[in-house]
Amino acid sequence: MADLPNLKDGVPASLLEEGKPFLGQVDDEPVFLVRTAGRIFAAGAKCTHYGGPLNEGLVTGTNVHCPWHHACFSLETGEALGAPALAPIPCYVVEQDTNTVRVLDKLAPPPPPAPPQSPASVVIIGAGAAGAACVDMLRAKAYTGPITLIGDEDPGPVDRPNLSKDYLAGHAPEEWIPLQYQSGGVELLLGDPAAAISTDHQTVTLRSGRELNYGALLLATGASPRILNIPGAGLPHVHVLRTLANSRAIIAGAERAKRATVIGSGFIGLEVAAALRSRGLEVSVIGKEAAPLAGILGPDMAAFVQRLHQEHGVRFHLGQSPKSIHPDRVQLSSGQTVPADIVILGVGVAPRTELAEAAGLRVHNGIVVDEFLRASAPNIYAAGDVARFPDPRSGGLVRIEHWVLAERHGQAVARHMLGLGRPFTDVPFFWSAHYDTTIAYVGHAPFWDRVDILGDLAANNAAAVYRRANKILAVATINRDDLSLKVEAALERNDAAALDALLRP
Repeated sequence: MADLPNLKDGVPASLLEEGKPFLGQVDDEPVFLVRTAGRIFAAGAKCTHYGGPLNEGLVTGTNVHCPWHHACFSLETGEALGAPALAPIPCYVVEQDTNTVRVLDKLAPPPPPAPPQSPASVVIIGAGAAGAACVDMLRAKAYTGPITLIGDEDPGPVDRPNLSKDYLAGHAPEEWIPLQYQSGGVELLLGDPAAAISTDHQTVTLRSGRELNYGALLLATGASPRILNIPGAGLPHVHVLRTLANSRAIIAGAERAKRATVIGSGFIGLEVAAALRSRGLEVSVIGKEAAPLAGILGPDMAAFVQRLHQEHGVRFHLGQSPKSIHPDRVQLSSGQTVPADIVILGVGVAPRTELAEAAGLRVHNGIVVDEFLRASAPNIYAAGDVARFPDPRSGGLVRIEHWVLAERHGQAVARHMLGLGRPFTDVPFFWSAHYDTTIAYVGHAPFWDRVDILGDLAANNAAAVYRRANKILAVATINRDDLSLKVEAALERNDAAALDALLRP
């Protein structure tokens, strides 16, 4: 960082433009200055999620948003306000005279005030994104009561997106996989799942017979991978991908295989295909659609994704379904066979609602919750893939299977448990990595009547705008991080004029 200005020595105040971070360094650490909301702030320039450059992010008021995965931080305190980042960034004392701005020492984070209310105890069923983010936010907001987090497997909460991306591709070591959250004073129970919930007595009974009392209960049970009902689906070389154990099993199988077949041409299937190509396997993808992801991204983006994978050697068998799986091949309904030493099923997931149904909660394609993510019994919440919640932009109920959204659900539930909540209105966001290309998607457009492509897909620099009845519902971008952040902010504000200005052809 020798070429970055030393902010302790000071920089001319005239270099600071409103809302535009200025990158420098303090004690060999990247730090940015920014003039916003009538003040000048200094903060660490590395996002605590994956190290994204916050100096290239979007400043809104006294917050900064990461350009990579849309984490949000307070410029005043450094607090991680919005997932996927959970840890804070450092903030610094700023000194200004007439012409010069200097950065001094780090600010000591202010201790959070005691929350307006505190449940006697919190029990969380599900140690995934939503559960871990809820724990982290409870502790960040000074909840000191007992927390019990009930999970399915070691090591507890993990960075699930990596399981189909860098870790599966062999680019990320396993020590990166455990999710870092504030786990102090939390009882993590693994291998003893919840067996029953009593809404009358506010208890959770575990399979071992142990009974837990709760003042507040979060159901973050997630979803389970669907299994095909065809001959051979249970063979030992057939895998699904949801957990760290699943990813480990695929890696072990890939080390003995030469040819992999992925059944399912959605995001998980294609990310697995890219990861296995990185490991040198021959890869075939079987999908029902005429083009991969056509039902989600539209025809032009789908064609782009297909070309991208084909350029990396992936073979597609589209508009077809598997009929049976054999030790060395997959038989298609057309009669064609696809060679396969290892098979990965990426055919969707189903919400895990059995506990909620048995407890008498309202369930319909997920656990139905209100705008505060409260279920239909007192002091019970649902979050993540299992929650069906009100969408403020469409007015209907939605269930959305996004990692970042699940974490933000968990954070919102924690705030509401402590009397700090507001209706959940966050805009859904996810990213999907394919080789060296990342697709960032903001909004939610399960149906559309028009897709506009801005920019040049062939040059890996474009945006797809999804509209229904001329209303912008979602935007997918490639190498347009700044646009993605600005679209998210406009959707948050429900600012149709700003969206139109940003996305004018």
